[in-house]
Amino acid sequence: MAVTGGTRTLPWSWYTDPTVLRLEEERIFRRSWQYAGHAGEVPEPGSFTATRVGGVPLVLVRDEEDTLRAFVNVCRHRGSIVCEGSGKRATLQCPYHAWTYGLDGRLITAPRANREGGLDTSELGLVPLALETWGPFVFVSPDPEPAPLSELLEDVPERVADAGVDVDALRFLQRAESELAANWKICAENFLECYHCPVAHPGFSAVVDVSPDSYLLEIGGRRMSQVGPPRPEPRGAYDPAGEVERGQFHLLFPGTVINVMPGRPNLSIGPIVPVSAERTNRFLDYFVAPDAPQEWIDELLAFDGEVGAEDTTLVERVQEGVRSGLVEDGRLLPESERLVAHFQALVVDALA
Repeated sequence: MAVTGGTRTLPWSWYTDPTVLRLEEERIFRRSWQYAGHAGEVPEPGSFTATRVGGVPLVLVRDEEDTLRAFVNVCRHRGSIVCEGSGKRATLQCPYHAWTYGLDGRLITAPRANREGGLDTSELGLVPLALETWGPFVFVSPDPEPAPLSELLEDVPERVADAGVDVDALRFLQRAESELAANWKICAENFLECYHCPVAHPGFSAVVDVSPDSYLLEIGGRRMSQVGPPRPEPRGAYDPAGEVERGQFHLLFPGTVINVMPGRPNLSIGPIVPVSAERTNRFLDYFVAPDAPQEWIDELLAFDGEVGAEDTTLVERVQEGVRSGLVEDGRLLPESERLVAHFQALVVDALA
């Protein structure tokens, strides 16, 4: 019997086609705020750390006046990456020909420039990027004139604060990195629904009430949110008792994920970044209350790690399926997957 009704998904060819990804990088990632890291990575003047946002290499720097800055991490001479890793320096020097930049991005020296002439160093500083923060969380946009970060965040900071999480009081715990054999949109769409939770995440579903009457889905402009309470009698290895009474899980388009689990004050945040049409890089920065006991932290990390491993299997299975090329698209349930439908509509609008 044919299945009718529901919302059509994006064409499944969009999850494998490198041409589509090039358009997404140009029209979505290079025009959007994205999480780049946390202020603790550049704690004092002279600190720097190299990272990426949406395929753009960048370097975060704290200059001599204690101002946090972001630059495209590409030398203006021949295009080499300038910085790798993190550390503390008085200047940023390209390892290729020793072009040297100040922490404010100005080109200070270019060997032989005076001897050979014809080089206006005032025009050849590192390219700056827009940077804004929410608490310790650093967001960067390659767009030269982005809308304020607050328009993307909407009421997420208030929701997090109302849940009992003071982001400025949290301590950084660790960063977890992964690379998945799946298109970035599949990873985002998997995050945006818990329709799969009862069957695919038994441990999570034993702790959080994922029934459709309890697990709420909310849509903003470029914000998609899920809110779920603990079960009245949670089962499993994670204890959700604490000041934070409900879990909240947000995606800020295109791919910044923010998670707050029920229990003691906590937050994890990180980007979903395309590596290629069929590979995605992710990292999550974990933060907890300063007085969080180690036993509870171990429970939280093990619990989250279990869910993450299950999701990796899920999204890679989807990628294998859409790659077949024999089925053009799929269907979305109008309620349980409405965040996915909204996300796909944002993709279409951006590419159009």
